[in-house]
Amino acid sequence: MADQTTSSIVVDATPSQVMAVIADFPAYPEWAKGVKTAEVRSTYDGEQGDRAREVFFALDVSPVKDEYTLAYVWDGDREVTWTLVEGKMLRALDGAYVLRDLGGSTEVTYRLALDVSIPMIGMIKRKGEKILIDTALKGLKQRVEQLG
Repeated sequence: MADQTTSSIVVDATPSQVMAVIADFPAYPEWAKGVKTAEVRSTYDGEQGDRAREVFFALDVSPVKDEYTLAYVWDGDREVTWTLVEGKMLRALDGAYVLRDLGGSTEVTYRLALDVSIPMIGMIKRKGEKILIDTALKGLKQRVEQLG
C-alpha cells in the first residue's frame, strides 16, 4: 500500500471483541461517524467464519462523500484488509485494521490509503485520511468498550 496514513489506539478489550465490532457492518451507522449505510453484499463460507466479503457503504464525512463497495480479507482476529471494488468519487480506498493482543487490551492499528477522482493536493488527501482514521479509531474504541 503506497502513501498510506497509519494511526493506533489501545482498546480495553480482547482482539476477538474488537474484531466482532469491526465485522458487524450493519451496526456501523450507530457508531462510525459519517457512515450512513453499511450493507453486506456477500460473505465468505466457512474458512473466514461467514464474515463479509463485500460491503456497500454510503459515507458522508468531509472531505469524502461517496457510495462505494469494499472487498474484505480476514485473518482470524489478527487482521482485516480491504480494497475498493467500486466507488463514485473514490479511485482507491485500501486499508487494514491490525490487532495486537496486549493481554487484556488490544492495540488497534489502522492503515489507510485513499485516492479520489478529483484533483486533490497530497497534503489535503493525507489530512482527509488522518480525519477518517482518527474518527474511526475513536468510534471503534468507544463502541467496543461500551459493549464490554
